[in-house]
Amino acid sequence: MKSSSLMDDPKKQEITKKRHFSFRINIFFFVTFTLFSVLIVRLAILQFVQAKDLKAAENTNTNTTTKIAPIRGNIYDSNKSPLAYTIPIQSLFFRIEPGQQNKDEVIALATSLVNDVFNKYGKPDAKKLTPADVVLAMDLGYDIDKKETKAPSYYQVPRRIKADLSQEEIAYLLEHRDVYKWLEVNEESIRMYEKEEDNTTIATQLIGYLKSYNNQTSQDMYKDNPNSKEYLSSENVGFDGIERMYQDELRGTNGSKVYPVDAAMRIIGRATITAPVKGNNLYLTINKDIQKVAEKTIAEHIKYLTNPANNSDAYLKWGTKAASGFAVAMEVDTGRVVTMANYPDYDSNVWTGGILQSDYDQIGTFIANGSITTAKAKYPTEKENAKHPSSIVFMGSTIKPLSVLIGLKEKLFAASDTYYDSGSFSFGKTGSASTIRNSDSHPYGVLNASSAIEHSSNTYMSAMVGIPFYNKFGGENQAVTDKWAEYLAKFGLGVETGSGLPNENTGSNDFIRNAKKDSYQSAMVYASWGQNEKTTTLQLAQYAATLASRGKRMKPLFVDEIRTYEGDLVKKFEPEVLNDLTGEFSNNSDWNTIIHGMKSGAEGIDDLPFNVARKTGTSTQGVAGGTVENAVFIAFAPVEHPKLAVAVVVPEGGFGRYGASPIAAKIFQAYDEANDGILTKLGGGKKPW
Repeated sequence: MKSSSLMDDPKKQEITKKRHFSFRINIFFFVTFTLFSVLIVRLAILQFVQAKDLKAAENTNTNTTTKIAPIRGNIYDSNKSPLAYTIPIQSLFFRIEPGQQNKDEVIALATSLVNDVFNKYGKPDAKKLTPADVVLAMDLGYDIDKKETKAPSYYQVPRRIKADLSQEEIAYLLEHRDVYKWLEVNEESIRMYEKEEDNTTIATQLIGYLKSYNNQTSQDMYKDNPNSKEYLSSENVGFDGIERMYQDELRGTNGSKVYPVDAAMRIIGRATITAPVKGNNLYLTINKDIQKVAEKTIAEHIKYLTNPANNSDAYLKWGTKAASGFAVAMEVDTGRVVTMANYPDYDSNVWTGGILQSDYDQIGTFIANGSITTAKAKYPTEKENAKHPSSIVFMGSTIKPLSVLIGLKEKLFAASDTYYDSGSFSFGKTGSASTIRNSDSHPYGVLNASSAIEHSSNTYMSAMVGIPFYNKFGGENQAVTDKWAEYLAKFGLGVETGSGLPNENTGSNDFIRNAKKDSYQSAMVYASWGQNEKTTTLQLAQYAATLASRGKRMKPLFVDEIRTYEGDLVKKFEPEVLNDLTGEFSNNSDWNTIIHGMKSGAEGIDDLPFNVARKTGTSTQGVAGGTVENAVFIAFAPVEHPKLAVAVVVPEGGFGRYGASPIAAKIFQAYDEANDGILTKLGGGKKPW
C-alpha cells in the first residue's frame, strides 16, 4: 500500500495554511503602507507645492448680482387724479441666437405671429403690427425684404415684440411653443398715460414720455447723471418733459438678486434678494379740468378760424391757415402753472413697447412741447413746411406795456405827455427814410402813455420809446441793444424762465442781429413794438405775471410736492422769486399807467364777471414765400388783485383779439370755476377801472 501524500498530513497542512496567511498579511501591510505613503506624499504636494494655486482657485468662488428694476412712481394732477402710472403687463420677447436663425424662418415666424396670433387674439385697442414691424423689432440686421439694416449692437437682451398681450394671445403662444420658437412671454412694468373718454390724453407734451435706455441717444442724454450707472439696459427712462426732469425722483432704487457661484459660474447656493425701492409720486400744479378746457378750446377755436363759413369778418380771414396753438396759465403770486396746453397733441401711449416708425412720422413735428420750444403742425412736404412758422413767434404788441414802462423808467416821457398819431411814422436819413404804420394805417390822434397801449399804437412806441431810447444810449453802438436786452431779461424775455423743463428755448433777441445787419436805430424802432423779439408761450405767461405783480418774476412751478409711493411727504415746493424789480420800478404811478392802458379789444374777455388787464398782439413773421400774421395774447385777472396770468399763441392766427383772446377767456373762466369763483371774489365784480 502506497504511503499518503504530503497534503494528507494534517500537520503539514496547518503549516502551509500559516504560511499563506502570513503572506497575505504581509501583502496587506505592504499595500496599506504604499497607499499611506502615497497619501502622505500627496498631502505634502498639496501643502507645499500646490497650496498657492489651490488658494487662488478657492477665491474664485464668489457672488454674481442681478439688478432688479424698481417700479416707477406715478404722476398726478393737483387734485390727485392720475396722469401717468405704471402697471404690470405680459409682453412677448424674441431671443437672438447669432448664426442659428434662418432668415426665411424668421420672416415666416413674424408673418404667422401677426396673422395667426395678434390679429385674431389681440386686444381690440392694441396697435396694429405688420410682419415688417415685427421683423424690425427683432433687430436682426435686416428687414422683411432681407435688406440689410443696422446690425444689432448686442445680443444678450431679448427684444420686445409686443407689449400688453391678451390672455388669449398668451394661451395660444404657450400651446404652440413648438411652432413659435425663440419667443418668450415675460411680465414687465410699462408706463401708461391717462386717457379721457374721447381717447385723448392730458398735458401730453408737458408730461413727456419714456424711451429705452438701451440706445445711444438715451445714454448720451444721461451721461452726466451720476445715477445713470444704476440704469438697466432693459428699462425705459424719461426722455422729455416731467418724465425726464424728475427722472431720478420717479425712478426709485434698484433691488438685487445675489447668487453664490463657483469658478465655473455655477450657482452653489440660494439667492439673497433685496427688494427694489419704488419711485416717488409727483403731484403736479396742473389742474386736469382746466387743462382739458384749454386743450379742447384751442382745438375748437382753430377749427373755427379755418372754417371758410366763419370768414365773413375781414379780421378772421387772417387766421384761415392756423394749424397749431399754445396756452399757458400761471398763478401770479405762486408761479404755479395750472395749464400748459399744446395743439396738436397726441396719445403718448404710442411710446409703450417702442413707437412704430409710421406713428412717429405722423407726430414727429409736434412731439416737443411747443409752449417752451420749437414745434409745429405736420405739413405734407418740406416745401410746404417752410411756409409756416413754428411755435416761437415775435411777441408783437404784447411788448407795448413793457415798452411804455421802460420809457417812463428812463424818463423818455411823462405819463401825461401827448403824441399825435397820424397812422404812420418815418425815421432815418432824409432821402432814405423808413416808414412804419399802425395796423390798417389807422390814425389814433392824440395819445398819452395809457391810451397808446390801449389802441396799440406802433407809431407812439417808435416815436416815444424806440428813437429816444436809441438816442439816450449812444445811437449806433451795441450799448443800445445790450440795454434793451437787459430790460427784457428782467421780465423773463430772451432768457430761460427758470422752469427747469428740458429743452427750454430762450427765444431770440433778433434786434441784436438786425442792428448789425441794418442799423441800431431801425432795430430799436421795431423792437419797441414787438417785431424784433421772439418768445415762447411760457415766457409770455411769466412776463404777464411779472407785470401783474408789479415787478416780481416768479419761477414757474410744475410740481406741488413729491411723496413716496406709500404717500409720505418727501418735498414740498414753495414759491420762488427769481427777480424782485419792485425796488428798481418803484414808481407805483408808472405801473398804474401801463395797467390802465391794458384794455385793448379782446373777444370773450369782457364777458367775464371780473376785470381783466390784457394786451393783444399780431406779430408779422417772414416765411418762405412771404409773411404770416400770428395771434398773440397776454392777460391777468382780476385787475384789482391779480391772481392768474394767461398767455396764448396761435401761429398764423391773425389778430390776437380774434385768434387768441377767446382761448384765454375760456381758461380764465375754467380757473374761476375750479377754484370756487376766486377771480370773481377777488375782483369784487365788474366795475370801471
